[in-house]
Amino acid sequence: MVQAVASRDSQRALALNPHTVYESYEALINDPLVDAVYISLPNHLHSHWAIKALTAGKHVLCEKPFAMNPAQVQEMVQAAKNSDRLLVEAVWAQWHPRMRRLVEYAHSAEMGEVTSIEASFTFPATLDGNYRLSPEMGGGALFDVGVYPLHAIAAILADRQDAAIDSYEVNRGPTGIDLTSRWRMSIGKGITASTLASFEMQEDQKLSIQGSLHSAELLGNQAFSSWHAPSSLRLGERVEEFEAVDPYRLMIENFGKKIQGEESWVLPLGNSIWVSKIIEKLQNYASESK
Repeated sequence: MVQAVASRDSQRALALNPHTVYESYEALINDPLVDAVYISLPNHLHSHWAIKALTAGKHVLCEKPFAMNPAQVQEMVQAAKNSDRLLVEAVWAQWHPRMRRLVEYAHSAEMGEVTSIEASFTFPATLDGNYRLSPEMGGGALFDVGVYPLHAIAAILADRQDAAIDSYEVNRGPTGIDLTSRWRMSIGKGITASTLASFEMQEDQKLSIQGSLHSAELLGNQAFSSWHAPSSLRLGERVEEFEAVDPYRLMIENFGKKIQGEESWVLPLGNSIWVSKIIEKLQNYASESK
């Protein structure tokens, strides 16, 4: 049940059929009938309102990217610990059964040691009037769609090893955001990752892993946004099929179960911390390369 929605646009809020509509975020997080808050604000507001909601005693499911930098992420994590509340980044692709199976396979002896990962998320975006055009608001392809491949890499490499940026190519738009980001990383001992995120290229989403014994890949071009459609996964020489699911709903359901103490899976905070650190490394690399 949606207890309350806070929005400047009351008609949009009413479309979600909530019990109560608030004009301010403060009013919502102070509602004693609200147990958990889903934060879907522009990126630069995530940290501020997540901390306020956690401090008010609410569990928080926060849209990706978690925050603008690792320091803000750490502040959010500390607020969750202080309040003894659940904090989860809403990277809904991670709840897809196909993604969970790929991660399981990557951790298995059957695949061997992971040696390389290739991932991409590109599409031609229409951004006029959109906050994604603003660097100050956390705009750009890296923050918006580059997060999906990075979270996949974090999940595949469960121990979230340290990474070094080998190369980073950026095509910036008139407002200063990255329209396309392409980078290569060295992770741990001998693992390479090549990643592409773009607002200006043809729509395509890929994720493949090479192991010392076998390889694996998400088939098709919807690696991170498969929704209400059948999907396929190649593991070595065999292909596994998956029924149409709503991974966004699975995310919400698992988040709710976790709050109630039931068995469920939610995205580990360690993954979110690792991803934020990689994004900062990429930004620093770009600044130093100017």
